[in-house]
Amino acid sequence: MITRRRASALLAGGAAITSLGLPATAAPKPVRGLNKIEHIVVIYLENRSFDHLYGLFPGADGLANAAAAAPQIDAGGTPYELLPAFDKPIDAGRPSLRLPQLPNRPFDLAAFVKTTDPLNASFETANEYYLSQAAIHGGKMDRYAAISGSPAMGYYDGSQLPMWRYAQEYVLCDRFFQAGFGGTGMNHFMLFTGSVPRWPDAPQQFVAQVAADGTVVRDGLVTPDGFLVDNLTATAGKALPLLDMPHIGNRLSGAGITWAWYAAANATLARRPFTVMADLAPGTQGARDHIKDESAFLADLAGGTLPQVAIVKPGMCEHPSEMTGLFAADQHAADLVDAVVQSTYWKSSVVVVTYDEGHSFYDHVAPPKIDRWGPGRRIPALVISPYAKRRHVDHTTYDTTSILKLIATRFALEPLGPRDAAAADLTAALNLS
Repeated sequence: MITRRRASALLAGGAAITSLGLPATAAPKPVRGLNKIEHIVVIYLENRSFDHLYGLFPGADGLANAAAAAPQIDAGGTPYELLPAFDKPIDAGRPSLRLPQLPNRPFDLAAFVKTTDPLNASFETANEYYLSQAAIHGGKMDRYAAISGSPAMGYYDGSQLPMWRYAQEYVLCDRFFQAGFGGTGMNHFMLFTGSVPRWPDAPQQFVAQVAADGTVVRDGLVTPDGFLVDNLTATAGKALPLLDMPHIGNRLSGAGITWAWYAAANATLARRPFTVMADLAPGTQGARDHIKDESAFLADLAGGTLPQVAIVKPGMCEHPSEMTGLFAADQHAADLVDAVVQSTYWKSSVVVVTYDEGHSFYDHVAPPKIDRWGPGRRIPALVISPYAKRRHVDHTTYDTTSILKLIATRFALEPLGPRDAAAADLTAALNLS
């Protein structure tokens, strides 16, 4: 397995310090008929790649096309004859995933751990900012097994999961990418702010060391030029000064649009980007007005108090380390969608269900190259609405900031930065006529 230190030699680019450009200021052009949408609901799940859950979806660019992709290679650049055996549990006291040597290609993970069982396996490394770029390897997508181990190549037949029926009935996007190369923290910031936060005076213990040739000498949460690209730890979170940067919440508030982030009480710091925002930190009026517990989402749906924009971060979010198993978490996501469908808000709503990032799971589609931050790997995204195209696979290229672009287009908001200003706005998934 490739270590953080050794990953430096495998970087596919993206580590160079480049100009971010100036944020655009003009609101997106209106889309005819989009004013029919009065509520946008985002259900933000965790850590699954597209091929891992929807690689067998009919009509999508899935695992059938992965056969032509490059085989996984070892740390020396040689294709594996067989994927290495794996036995590395998260919790040594529980039954764990054990894999024998397997053929060098994606494999059905259900043969080793069912979706109803916990995935007790420690292999979450190819979603860190520098290691993710190493795994992508210039678009070859051939270093996932070397960096994270053979579980990265596992997939499930998603037709056995509850959300599959929504993908069948409405829109599945098969060109939707996580906005940033990094993991949970980076992509939650990208969803909320459209950019990567600055921490120019970060303590050196958190700062990566990168040589002039791009070699990563020491990995870290913060780039040498002061951008936070990996998950905040509790220690780093205490050291980080509160951030005063634009986010979708204050854009919405400034336009008089109601909004809320419904956060599960057990959500980690990386899943709660608002906690380090000066205007939304715990104890502020902004937090009291806009940050709610996940349970309040169902109460607001039933009570007629749903805001115009709702971001829901479920406690059961499908992260592979959840000991409830994938099926139960996917059922929870389906239950949240069901609640919207059965509410009075359904007739004027769009629900976007997606994931923050791909964990360390392989995907065969190379991401487009936009800027130094990403986008990273392809992830599932569903668009569910009375106005969604029916039984449709949308091949438009999107990333996480496309959600911001949809919100900005609907409510005539200024973009937060270059990424969301340039993103496709998800309206190709809708039939607004």
